[in-house]
Amino acid sequence: MKKRTFLKGAAAAVALPLAMTGPAFAQEKTKVGFIYVGPINDGGWTQHHHESALKMVEEIGEDKVELVYQESVPEGPDAERAMTQMALGGAKIIFTTSFGYMDPTINVAAKFPDVKFEHATGYKTADNVSAYSARFYEGRAVMGTIAGHMTKSNVLGYIASVPIPEVVRGINSAYIHAKKVNPDVEMKIIWLYTWMDPAKEADAARTLIEQGADVIFQHTDSTAPLAAAQDAGNVIGFGQAGDMSEYAPSPRVSSIIDNWAPYYVSRVEAAMDGTWESHNVWEGIGDGMVGIGEISDAVPAEVKAEAEAMRDAIAAGEYHPFTGPLKKQDGSDWLAEGEVADDGTLAGMNFYVEGLTGEIPQ
Repeated sequence: MKKRTFLKGAAAAVALPLAMTGPAFAQEKTKVGFIYVGPINDGGWTQHHHESALKMVEEIGEDKVELVYQESVPEGPDAERAMTQMALGGAKIIFTTSFGYMDPTINVAAKFPDVKFEHATGYKTADNVSAYSARFYEGRAVMGTIAGHMTKSNVLGYIASVPIPEVVRGINSAYIHAKKVNPDVEMKIIWLYTWMDPAKEADAARTLIEQGADVIFQHTDSTAPLAAAQDAGNVIGFGQAGDMSEYAPSPRVSSIIDNWAPYYVSRVEAAMDGTWESHNVWEGIGDGMVGIGEISDAVPAEVKAEAEAMRDAIAAGEYHPFTGPLKKQDGSDWLAEGEVADDGTLAGMNFYVEGLTGEIPQ
């Protein structure tokens, strides 16, 4: 802001409030920062965070908000450096959009108590740190229902990213609901230990297809698994984080879509008007944070209707994807008939349900 010289004495007392209404004293923009784990054109996770950030700017107004971001930031020390630079650069609120940013976010936030931090998919909070996540497992239930009906080989393939509860929940939910409609299904899982690596994702998809899978799930960020499914033919898959509609009507037959924009609008506005408070939220289909992409015509009408009915029941709170009876992988009882899993168990889920094979990497 440019400095101005005011009249001295009593006249200045009158001139000051009048002058501050002029163009030179227009309200300073609130700088909002985003740290992304992948490129903003990945077609999935990062792209949809970024598109939601752009919608936030559009809704609040470019005259009020300045968006700054850094893409493809590795989880770990590099993330701390990026967050620190952003805070030093004047960002008033910073969104850190990957699970592995959790400890770096807490560490940097302690050094900048006047900056608000929002961490996606984690669970640690502080006075100036909030956590937010989406109930992606609700979408996996819908996708699992479609998969169980449509598989011909009865082999489902799942490309898993990083062994954290979020990913384990998704595997379990997809398998439970595929098994409900098709007791003969089995699921093969490949862990990549990365959120996005198109070459590894494509290799994993091809390996699963070679092992007999004709349905590919992914909890990774690129469109490479769908491209591999398309090349193989007679294989279906699902968009992850974004619609990935360029692969519809097949192999992409539906998708789980992340909708972060309303949350970003509300939190930035709260930071701007002084009402921001630390919290930990977990929202799903009913809240609008998780969307189900259009179910394509490649899906039989009766299967589409069943999947949409499940979507609507979850949204209305009439059905929970983790409802008993359910057992753990070792055969021990977990949920009794009609019992619903509590959020604490789901948030820390570190076990497979009965019927899944293999071990969760540690």
